Amino acid sequence: MKKTDQQTLCPSAQPDWQGAKVFGVVGGTPDAPETAYLDSPAPVTEELLEMAEPVSADEVFRIAAPCACSDCGHFDSEQSNCRLAQKIVRWVPMVSESLPVCSIRAECRWWQQEGRAACLRCPQVVTRNKQPSEAMRDAANPELT
Repeated sequence: MKKTDQQTLCPSAQPDWQGAKVFGVVGGTPDAPETAYLDSPAPVTEELLEMAEPVSADEVFRIAAPCACSDCGHFDSEQSNCRLAQKIVRWVPMVSESLPVCSIRAECRWWQQEGRAACLRCPQVVTRNKQPSEAMRDAANPELT
């Protein structure tokens, strides 16, 4: 069984993670994705996953689930933080001047760890992005620090 932090949500989770819920829908263009945040999270169901077809759900939906902590390649166990959030804040430009309305903010690891800086970049995050910018590709690479 994976060790998770039930009180802290990963905002870049996979649809098959226990406790997964959709908190946003990705729109925009491949070069400029933009998340539309839901008023309240919706549980991931088979019907919801079918709505994403023919692409994968993590290309269309922003999904949150309990943070996998040390079972995630982005988690720094020594510092107890998410390196993905750190790198996004450091390497990816802001896409918003104001905080987006977000239904998971209070439980979001990125918010808890990086604060406002993470939220101002979050709307452009796509968990499975087939055309990421160079900065986003580097941030998502667990080998880079």
